[in-house]
Amino acid sequence: MDESIAKNQSYPGGIQAYVESFEKQRQLYKRTMVIVILSQIFGGAGLAAGITVGALLAQDMLGTDSYAGVPAALFTLGSAGAALLVGRLSQRYGRRFGLATGFLAGGLGAIGVVLAAVLNHLPLLFLSLLVYGAGTATNLQARYAGTDLALPTQRAKAISTAMVFTTFGAVAGPNLVTAMGKVAISVGVPALAGPFILAAVAYIIAGLVLLFMLRPDPLIVARAVAESQFVNEKRSEAKNGEHATSYKSGLIVGATVMVLTQIVMVAIMTMTPVHMRHHGHGLGDVGIVIGIHVAAMYLPSLITGILADKYGRTVMAYASGVTLLLAGLVAAIAPGDSMVLLVVALALLGLGWNFGLISGTATIVDSTPPSVRAKTQGTVDVLIALSGASGGALSGMVVASSSYSTLSLLGGFLSLLLIPVIIWSRRSKRERQ
Repeated sequence: MDESIAKNQSYPGGIQAYVESFEKQRQLYKRTMVIVILSQIFGGAGLAAGITVGALLAQDMLGTDSYAGVPAALFTLGSAGAALLVGRLSQRYGRRFGLATGFLAGGLGAIGVVLAAVLNHLPLLFLSLLVYGAGTATNLQARYAGTDLALPTQRAKAISTAMVFTTFGAVAGPNLVTAMGKVAISVGVPALAGPFILAAVAYIIAGLVLLFMLRPDPLIVARAVAESQFVNEKRSEAKNGEHATSYKSGLIVGATVMVLTQIVMVAIMTMTPVHMRHHGHGLGDVGIVIGIHVAAMYLPSLITGILADKYGRTVMAYASGVTLLLAGLVAAIAPGDSMVLLVVALALLGLGWNFGLISGTATIVDSTPPSVRAKTQGTVDVLIALSGASGGALSGMVVASSSYSTLSLLGGFLSLLLIPVIIWSRRSKRERQ
């Protein structure tokens, strides 16, 4: 494509008006953020159900702790497949269709979990948890929608703005465990399935919000804008050759940061409710601890995004590794009956995950052009989901064969692997300069 073609190319569906007007692009960016925020509020409420009571529901149905991590493994494994599907659908048809499909599938999975609990049907439970994982994957991928039209200096802030509003639903979910349990019992459903009723409604509403309101599609507009700004084929080829290695390095670092933080966070988080119940804590206490944990995962996002844009992705990635190490140490030494220390440990765990996810996501966005952005982001999120599935599955086995303290220590020290990866990246970048 040469300059004359770029200038004269037209785009369907009213996209051309946005291509030609920077002001309209800014207006669409702001409108997109509002819609993504609205969907994230409901999406947050949906994902909290599996975090809070998934392991407890499996524990009751299976009658053993050894496989209490299976639900987290299943819905994170399901989110891996969904991340790939949502990424591919978004790449082909736009964010609106891809994200709406993922949330609606998550809602159907939550309905299946409720039916499995009523029928005490394990195969249906496992299958439904896989489908439910689509909501988790979509809730994460929605953070990318806000970056499609964001300026390079505001990408991390765009990611974090979407995430911070997830807090409203994600914190409300765990704290509604007791209330939703009563609602479930009143309609003949086991109490532990109550939060999944909330998840079904929340995910379906999130999907419908995106399906009907996310117009025009921000990814399609961003792709058209990028194509229209193409100036010189020779210049483009030179830039591509110069930055190809840099982009690849950015993808590796961003993906590694997010994968490691996900493994550590999911492993410790999954077994905390089981650990608490063994020490006499009720569902209300579990809801408080997990609610604070989820708040720490999302609420600091706005500040994290500003810091990542101002001081760089690397600084926040380092902060992630150190914070996760502290979380593992506190969880390991905390007495089982100490609500205060468990709250501190899980808050640090959520905060460390937040630092890692936002810095890693911003690095990925920086390293992907609009032409392949959604597909690449979906593939990276597959790795994140698979790492979470591994952490969830292994966490129960580690605790069953050793202890919750051992699991916490292993997770904390695993997070330190972030540091050599980042050092390698910085050294490679200096060698290229």
